[in-house]
Amino acid sequence: MQKNKNPFINLILDEEEKQLEEALEKGEFEENPDLEMTKKMLKEAVHQYRQLHISKPVTLRINQLDLIRIKAKAKRKQIPYQTLLGVLLHDFAEGKRELSIK
Repeated sequence: MQKNKNPFINLILDEEEKQLEEALEKGEFEENPDLEMTKKMLKEAVHQYRQLHISKPVTLRINQLDLIRIKAKAKRKQIPYQTLLGVLLHDFAEGKRELSIK
């Protein structure tokens, strides 16, 4: 294994990347006067994004018979019933499943 191998030797740039590289070489970029504020804003955006993807525990009351049926279906699929419920809720939240009340 070579430690000094250049990972950019076979790099192929698309048109936008080529334009950016040319502009950088020509010195056409200017420093952002609010760089620290931009960094702070981006760090906060990353933090908020990560918070949106953290699982949160939920307490839920469910009919005993429904729970037995859900557990049986999950067992047939060989997944934990909490995972099955999470998938169903996620699909509903994403609009992939519709609620049908009869």
